Amino acid sequence: MQFKKVLDEVKIYEAGKPIELVVREYGVDVKDIIKLASNENPYGTSPKVTAKIQELAKNMFMYPDDSMFELKDALAKKFDMESSNIIIGSGSDQILEFAIHAKCDENSKLLMSKTTFAMYEIYGKQTGATIIKTEDDQHNLEQFRKLYKENGADIIFLCLPNNPLGECLDTKEVYKFLEEVSPETLVIVDGAYQEFAAFKDENKKIDAKDIISKFPNVIYLGTFSKAYALGGMRVGYGLANKEIIKNLYKLRPPFNITTLSLAAAIEALKDEDFVSETIKRNFEEMKRYEDYAKTRGFSYIPSYTNFITLKFDDKYISAEVAQSLLKRGIIIRDLTSYGVNAIRITIGRKEQNTRVFEVLDEVLESLN
Repeated sequence: MQFKKVLDEVKIYEAGKPIELVVREYGVDVKDIIKLASNENPYGTSPKVTAKIQELAKNMFMYPDDSMFELKDALAKKFDMESSNIIIGSGSDQILEFAIHAKCDENSKLLMSKTTFAMYEIYGKQTGATIIKTEDDQHNLEQFRKLYKENGADIIFLCLPNNPLGECLDTKEVYKFLEEVSPETLVIVDGAYQEFAAFKDENKKIDAKDIISKFPNVIYLGTFSKAYALGGMRVGYGLANKEIIKNLYKLRPPFNITTLSLAAAIEALKDEDFVSETIKRNFEEMKRYEDYAKTRGFSYIPSYTNFITLKFDDKYISAEVAQSLLKRGIIIRDLTSYGVNAIRITIGRKEQNTRVFEVLDEVLESLN
């Protein structure tokens, strides 16, 4: 059977390894496994959300409100926008998929950083579009400018902060760059980790309403998977001008999130204290990773997210470090597939991080 030729160039997205796999393959007791590979919120979901889900579990047989009125209304109030500026997706990556398929075909060009969220390239290649990447791993707007001037682009991706590395551009830099972009080029500002960046540094904060008002060719993506701790519920959103949203709705299937996902997101927005507290703890614990890297003599990328990238240069091979940690029940993300000799570690709870340092010490000593 033949399929679209462009699929020959598409790589399958590699998700973080699940706990169940480590139990099966390495015989590690499930209680001894620490999963810090997928940037989930280590403090779990808000108790208020859990209570609401338990209350509404009896409604699982019913389809959700496909207008998603209550969630869009809550987001509209949060961002001081209208509901017509909002689209809800099964994770923000579904909206990313809508945008790429709405805009691109085999004649299109997509511009992105060399090392960034893999789904930009995967969805792009599904359409047959040409992928253009900067030379630098981290976002370098001078390189973006040069490549855009030379090649043009139908879509530009700015991941702010960037996954999987953690760096984040200053807002002023972003605005200056956007002023140079044609209004016919769609710019996707991926703000999956914006809550963390805005907490750490006001200069990194993207005001969704402001950026969309100033640049009608921008769509801002947000998610409930990270700071709001709803990774398993798969709820994301896109904010943009009404014309963009109207066209994306033409690709949206009915009931694209579940009844319980919808309820969870609505309730999560009501508990901002939970979000603030978990973000505060995140950066307190991140400091321990920074200190550990300095003590061990390897570098790290200053992070504005809920994870940190530790770079080994020529001291260690990241794939060997990751595999050794996995055998000991510590699940992290090896970045070899991105062409980077580094590991990405989600910032866990205090006791989890203490255990990571202990095991990582053992691993690094064994590899010396």
